[in-house]
Amino acid sequence: MSDPRTTRPKIGLLTAPATWQTVDLISDLHLQASETATFEAWRDYMARTPADAVLILGDLFEVWVGDDAAALDPFLQACAQVLRQTAQRAHVAFMPGNRDFLVGPDYLGRCGVQPMTDPTLLALGTQRILLTHGDALCLDDKPYQAFRLQARSPEWQQAFLAKPMEERQAFARSLRALSESQKHEGMTFADADPEMSLFWLAEAQADGLVHGHTHRPADHTLGTAQRHVLSDWSLDHAPVRAQVFRLQRAGGSQRIDWL
Repeated sequence: MSDPRTTRPKIGLLTAPATWQTVDLISDLHLQASETATFEAWRDYMARTPADAVLILGDLFEVWVGDDAAALDPFLQACAQVLRQTAQRAHVAFMPGNRDFLVGPDYLGRCGVQPMTDPTLLALGTQRILLTHGDALCLDDKPYQAFRLQARSPEWQQAFLAKPMEERQAFARSLRALSESQKHEGMTFADADPEMSLFWLAEAQADGLVHGHTHRPADHTLGTAQRHVLSDWSLDHAPVRAQVFRLQRAGGSQRIDWL
């Protein structure tokens, strides 16, 4: 198997039109029906953000077992309504995360949301910013990387989506239970691999990297570039936070606490 640190990524391109003066980046909301405070904060944000574009860098949903589940789930329908209303006045795009990589064109199309490749280079004015969910960069999490390689293949996805809904939901519950047990055991989760991050930046000729996934919001210097880690959103459990990363065409960025 080739070394992922030297395997050229397939990088998408999103060129911001001149009308985009402000671009918001969010990720890791892990929306679920049982966590109403987080959903309400997200709905409020989506209704009131002044951004010309909202780019969602993965894990908008806690779990996704197929677009056909949305037709049976009032909560996912409520999320679709929020997305649809926002997409009527701003560009809304979605990049798959490790929890919701099965969100498909049917659901996104009905919401008016554009799909984004992971990773994608955002060209905003003179800025070139590489966007990714971040899970592909966390190479030290070897069990997850093995699962990711398998689960991102079209063959695996086709076979999984062909299973009965009950079986898919049971599989998702088992993955969530494993994740929760690891949290309670105080496991330290892997961070983005510096060597691979630098390689991706060089391949994209980008001057900055923005990702989520690790739930460790911070700003880091990476060579001559900056690596910005997005915040997760959690208003139903501590630590309470709901942060937006805002880019301006004129240059600069800021972290906005939506609380």
